[in-house]
Amino acid sequence: MEIKEILQKNIWEDFLLQCKEKTFLDSWNWDEFNEKMGRKSWRFGIFNDSGNLISVFLVSKIGAKRSTFLFISHGPVILGNISLNEKKDILKIILQNLKELALKEKASFIRISPIWERTKENSEIFKELGFRLSPIHMHPEVTWELDISISEDEILKNMRKTTRYLIRQAEKNKDIEIVKSERLDDLKYFDYVYKETGRRQKFVVYKEEYIKNEFLTFLKDKEICLFLGKYKGIVAVSAIFVFWQNGCFYHHSGSLPEYNKFPVSYLLQWEAIKEAKRRGCNVYNFWGIATDIKDNQDANKSKHPWAGLSLFKMGFGGEKKEYVKTQDYIISWKYWINYLIEVARKFKRGL
Repeated sequence: MEIKEILQKNIWEDFLLQCKEKTFLDSWNWDEFNEKMGRKSWRFGIFNDSGNLISVFLVSKIGAKRSTFLFISHGPVILGNISLNEKKDILKIILQNLKELALKEKASFIRISPIWERTKENSEIFKELGFRLSPIHMHPEVTWELDISISEDEILKNMRKTTRYLIRQAEKNKDIEIVKSERLDDLKYFDYVYKETGRRQKFVVYKEEYIKNEFLTFLKDKEICLFLGKYKGIVAVSAIFVFWQNGCFYHHSGSLPEYNKFPVSYLLQWEAIKEAKRRGCNVYNFWGIATDIKDNQDANKSKHPWAGLSLFKMGFGGEKKEYVKTQDYIISWKYWINYLIEVARKFKRGL
């Protein structure tokens, strides 16, 4: 096997079109977004002995006061079904390459959020190569996905009864309106609702620059859209969706509590699902959910801050997907400074 940097967008994106397990965090544009945010980044491909591309992964250099590390988000992406030994060989060559890069870039550790199914065998590969579980996850390890390759009627039929009822009620309510926008200026409506949600639910929101740069990066290829859910002309719910290859990703959102009694959020999701189908997507990814929730009973017992949101997402039908937990490979003792800080933050957020 050989590892090479990939510099052509068509080679990168055409390869990913052939892969099943992937998210927009693997896209060419996500790497451009990283660069726009001032992060040093690389696009690598792994080629087999016949010279065929079999895997790709994005690496970004994350700098912080407490530590600097190399990060692979939702990777590596691997083509087709391969053996565990081949997976191990791929991860081994990645590690060899990144250890050298980490020393050059003065990074204290390597972090990988794998896109591999969470099985004992896949997890063991990381353990055997010297990785340890990360104290936090940076991107979802557990997501909720809906098959939207079927008809709209079938999608509705597979929803929770209450969810389907609320969509129908919202469609009849003339005070509720869902607006789609690709205008940068409309992000001000999203920002207000998003920040209010963060303040209320006590989570750290992304900065306006982050949201703006992500929007602009994906917008040039028409791969992103802002949805605003209005009640009597006031934006009550807002969400940003990424449409990439065959998938739609519900990435950022917010809502105002004073409008919770109106089913604006339900209609917004339904309109986004229909938009995804129009764009040729066959998978609708609701992004992260709490790990301990399966139904209403679990949600009522759960103390996870995402409990209510997770139950909302699951009401649209679909299935849970679990990836191997985020892994760290230690390069220097400075890793432990970062480790202690992240453990404290995780405890404080109740995750």
